[in-house]
Amino acid sequence: MNFKKLLLVTLLGISISHTTLAQRVQMDKIVATVNEGVILQSEVNQIIARVKEQAKQQSTELPSDKTLRVQAIDRLVDQSLMLQLAERMGMEISDSQLDQTISNIAKDQNVTIADLRRSVEASGESFQAYREELRKEITIGQVRRANVDRRIYISTQEVANLQKILEQQTGTPEEYDVGHILVKIPNKASPEEIQDARERADNVMEFLNDGKEFKRIAIASSSGPKALEGGQLGWMSINEMPSLFAEAIKGQKKDAIVGPVRSGAGFHILKVQDIRGREVVETTEVRSRHILIKPSIILSEEKARDMLSGFATKLRAGEADFAELAKEHSEDPGSALKGGEYDWTDPTTYVPAFKNTLLSLDKNEISEPFRSTFGWHIVQLLDTRTADKTDQAKLSRAHGLLFNRKFKEESFKWQREIREQAHIDVFPTE
Repeated sequence: MNFKKLLLVTLLGISISHTTLAQRVQMDKIVATVNEGVILQSEVNQIIARVKEQAKQQSTELPSDKTLRVQAIDRLVDQSLMLQLAERMGMEISDSQLDQTISNIAKDQNVTIADLRRSVEASGESFQAYREELRKEITIGQVRRANVDRRIYISTQEVANLQKILEQQTGTPEEYDVGHILVKIPNKASPEEIQDARERADNVMEFLNDGKEFKRIAIASSSGPKALEGGQLGWMSINEMPSLFAEAIKGQKKDAIVGPVRSGAGFHILKVQDIRGREVVETTEVRSRHILIKPSIILSEEKARDMLSGFATKLRAGEADFAELAKEHSEDPGSALKGGEYDWTDPTTYVPAFKNTLLSLDKNEISEPFRSTFGWHIVQLLDTRTADKTDQAKLSRAHGLLFNRKFKEESFKWQREIREQAHIDVFPTE
């Protein structure tokens, strides 16, 4: 090949490369900017595709692509703001944390990680993209908790007052499966804008009362945080809901549609999708005793295990007393002086190795030596019982309900604040 031909081929290659790059940029254009960040068309398309796939599986009718685009961009704006804040806070989710989360997801679904991977890929999404999307969700959750938790204060008097209310309730407290639609009012809205929002909310109520599907209307019309999930807030008791919702929903029957209810954010429409009661809280507790030997420079792992193996053999043969061996040899300062004995305890509070070994034993059975993070043990299960933890659970529940209510309220306020402080530009479609 002579020099002219070589130059022609090179220039042709550069031209093709630039054309391809231009096509790629054209295909994946910027649809919005969030501070210094950008939102790409491909990200919007990915969310719309995911929502359509979910709708197909649930046989849910969706609004137009234009409406879905608005909702998807809104979701990505919030996500971008959160991730930018996470970067400023130096918050990162490691691969090991991500692997543990995926393992937990697979366990909850009663499948292997390989099965989960096949399921993700069968939906048309790469497993790597799934991992990174999960990393974003975990990061956003941690950013929200870090910033919202510190805005929440719960006094002991608040807990006591709520617990008293719970105790006065007859029967079991009820929980509601709530659907939510928010017709947003702009900041510093004019009377005309408020009236326009009210009319739109009334139209939504008409659609719902005429039997239109709630999830579809929520996806099309709601500005709430769960719009793309069909406005599904999930199960909540009256005491766990924001006060505005609680007042509107209390005493309503299943399938009731409530609203519009006015707040500073706009007009809320709620649907009571289902109702259920609570049951008495019972926990299995165990009483046990153990002997702990910690390996050291002087005492090897093998010698520690063999020492305990010898103790177990003598104890089963009736040639030794467990309490005396524990007092003499156990290196657990919390139980050695009491003959190695632990009082009644919820076994889930123990480290996994200790808990799993203990729960595998029959009453009075002595385990083989096993290793935990503390060292080598043998343990004996002395007894089990079912404990009524309703009162303790009510106290925990009262605090949890207050926290969840305040977290929802403060989270919404905080989200609005960081959005108002941001520079956001959404570009119109061509």
